[in-house]
Amino acid sequence: MPSVAVSSDVSIAYESFGDPGDPPVLLVMGFGAQMLAWHEDFCRALADRGRYVIRYDNRDCGLSTKFDEHPVDMGRFIAAVSSGDFPAALAMVPYRLRDMADDGLGLLTALGIERAHVVGASMGGMIAQTMALSFPERVLTLTSMMSSTGESAYGQSSPEAQAVLFAPKAADRAGYVAAAEKELAWASQRYGDAAALRELAAASYDRAYYPAGIGRQLGAMVLSGSRADALRELRVPTLVIHGLDDTLIDPSGGRRTAELVPGAELLLVPDMGHDRPRELWPDLIDAVVSHTA
Repeated sequence: MPSVAVSSDVSIAYESFGDPGDPPVLLVMGFGAQMLAWHEDFCRALADRGRYVIRYDNRDCGLSTKFDEHPVDMGRFIAAVSSGDFPAALAMVPYRLRDMADDGLGLLTALGIERAHVVGASMGGMIAQTMALSFPERVLTLTSMMSSTGESAYGQSSPEAQAVLFAPKAADRAGYVAAAEKELAWASQRYGDAAALRELAAASYDRAYYPAGIGRQLGAMVLSGSRADALRELRVPTLVIHGLDDTLIDPSGGRRTAELVPGAELLLVPDMGHDRPRELWPDLIDAVVSHTA
């Protein structure tokens, strides 16, 4: 798996699919998930439609740089935010979404790509939005998938989904893989696939089990604040995709994103939760290919 230095202290692991001469599409993954969550078959199918596809591990995840010198106690962090002690919360977290956006753009620079279509899912959608807001000249189009705007009134998790998200991670492989089934709490009600969740969990555990990064990524999301005002000024062509079954980031997050960005297209997908069921890949790939044409 290739890795490149994107700054003096961060290296990013990545993988590419397709012809480098085709239009580049950068896939940005979400909270705590490795690049593997952009399934290899999905990436190849998108590449077969004439796109040069790049997936990568965010910092503090997978095979990219870890920030071990900044441990975050999730309980203390959540307590600090809940009580309004933001100075204490800020002191715990060493980076923000802007730094994670810089990583993705740094990867493009290292690969000799000046401009790319950027597709982000969940936290990856927040990172992709931040890329487009901070460096619009580098982003040909933005696709924000199952994401939100950073405003607390939109895109909230259901109590059941939140409980699964913040449950302690099993340290042993068998426990970690078995617990993946609990993610059905936010999956497609029609196409939710426990076996696929276990398969991804097993591959992720074997490749790079690293729960310590979750607290720092959570802090980056929470402390980066609202992007609402900036999104109102965004002029990058934007597609917003959200599943109507999503209980981890409520569809109001997608609706609000499309409402704020001038000229944004909103695609609400029936039978999709906070996942990308294989059965819906043709529709999702068609939408991305059309938007990046």
